[in-house]
Amino acid sequence: MYEIIYKDIEENNKYEETIKKVIEKCFKEENLENSKLIITITLTNLENIRKINKQYRNIDKATDVLSFPMFKKDELEEKIRKKDFEFEDVLGDIVISIEKVAMQAEEYNHSFERELSYLLVHGFYHLMGYDHIKEEDKKIMRPKEEKILNDLKIVRN
Repeated sequence: MYEIIYKDIEENNKYEETIKKVIEKCFKEENLENSKLIITITLTNLENIRKINKQYRNIDKATDVLSFPMFKKDELEEKIRKKDFEFEDVLGDIVISIEKVAMQAEEYNHSFERELSYLLVHGFYHLMGYDHIKEEDKKIMRPKEEKILNDLKIVRN
């Protein structure tokens, strides 16, 4: 279902507990529990996420989360519909800056867990092919994110 990679930050059981809870809920919500899909979640620092952002998006600044889906939305929907998962497929990669999580939790006045959870759910739905650039797309993606967080009782303070 997922693999966690630590890049230039210390391993942390609290992060792993949050990731497990959130990703399992995301998979359940989208009926993917038996899909054999795998997500790689890399937890890193500001400098590394800045380099990745520059390399892949040509934006030379640190960000909170990056998502790298392996499927187009319609392709993934077809695989899910047909239950076409004979072997483990990589759904995609999520990269999160733990430093940015801490900064944004403070800025938005909510818990570290809430911010990390939100970024995980946000990244997951990008891997699922959802976006938020256009308002009509945002109206689909945001409620999905909020439902996961509300169901887990991870709410804003």
